[in-house]
Amino acid sequence: MNELLKRSSAITTIVFDMDGTVLNTLEDLTVSMNYVLSKFGMPEHKLEEYRLFFGNGVGEALRLSLPEGTSEDIIDEMLPVFKEHYDAHCLDKTGPYDGILDVMRELKLRGYKTAIVSNKIDSAVKELHQRFFGDSVDIAIGEQPGINRKPAPDMVNLALKELGSSKEESVYIGDSEVDFMTAENSGLPCISVLWGFRDKDYLIEKGAYCFAEKPQDIIDILISI
Repeated sequence: MNELLKRSSAITTIVFDMDGTVLNTLEDLTVSMNYVLSKFGMPEHKLEEYRLFFGNGVGEALRLSLPEGTSEDIIDEMLPVFKEHYDAHCLDKTGPYDGILDVMRELKLRGYKTAIVSNKIDSAVKELHQRFFGDSVDIAIGEQPGINRKPAPDMVNLALKELGSSKEESVYIGDSEVDFMTAENSGLPCISVLWGFRDKDYLIEKGAYCFAEKPQDIIDILISI
């Protein structure tokens, strides 16, 4: 385990990414992205391709999905179409990963403070938080005016402020290189989960060092610190 994580003591606060970490959203994202691509006469993609496209917000995922050289004007037209479709279908297949709700409840019972931060729009993040996690997670923060998107540290900093926690007592958990960068930019150690949108080899290439293969591993790692 990385020395940074070893040196972290008295951990009280856990900050989670949402998509690919606590919620499996990939099927609904795939359907909505293919809907907008088809509507604009663009080639569609398979779910496994989208696994690498998502992680840095819808706008970037859309850019990666489009033929090279597609103008920003077209992207600006497509984004609201995607958002309208996704808003209507974001709960068709989406749900917590197996075992993650049990982990959230156990963290609560053990006295940890918890937050979810996501590059999704703030209203959607809060709705998903309430629908799936309720009182098991203290707060949820998404994209909103005046707050830079991940991998900037703004959302993490806001979450820690609202929870009354310091960086020294906090850990970040996510599934992608964007999450690893977010943790680094926030000055937090990072636990990378392996059930999400990226595989272990890819994450290692990006610098990840501490891994949870299943949700219960999160508890095991935390109590070993």
